[in-house]
Amino acid sequence: MSLGPFTYDDVGATRENGFCPPGFRPLHVRTRIGEGEKVFHRAAEAVMTWEMHRAMGVGIDATAERAAPDVDVTVTLAGVIKAPCRVVWTVDEHRRIGWAYGTLSGHPECGEEAFLVERTGDGTVWLTVRAFSRPAKWYARAGGPATRGLQHAYARRCGVVLRRMCGGDDE
Repeated sequence: MSLGPFTYDDVGATRENGFCPPGFRPLHVRTRIGEGEKVFHRAAEAVMTWEMHRAMGVGIDATAERAAPDVDVTVTLAGVIKAPCRVVWTVDEHRRIGWAYGTLSGHPECGEEAFLVERTGDGTVWLTVRAFSRPAKWYARAGGPATRGLQHAYARRCGVVLRRMCGGDDE
């Protein structure tokens, strides 16, 4: 069952690194996860199967076990805030795996967020969380800078939790 249409126009725009539509605020947080192929594959699996999100204590109700285009996902924060989303794109390349979802009606924010696991040429594994958003609900607008700070803290926490899950440099 579909949760309805996206709440913004530039669907899929997080594919372009650095793009932010007018009227939205960008977010870009990159965290070193560790090194090596084993860490890369573990991190990629945790991101693609919602495991990283669940390990953060975030509720995930998805229409599929893995992120894939058109999968509907409702994220529950603090046990009460429901944030309906839909996966808009995925990437599965030799050194880059991840996905992005966009907001649907009822989400406190309006925009898109991507989670990418990348392995650089020297073998270092990174998680990049990039997004663009603007408040959609009254309480997100009322939070002002605090809401923005929470978004950055959430993105940083994704990296911390994923690094812990993957054993960091322990290979």
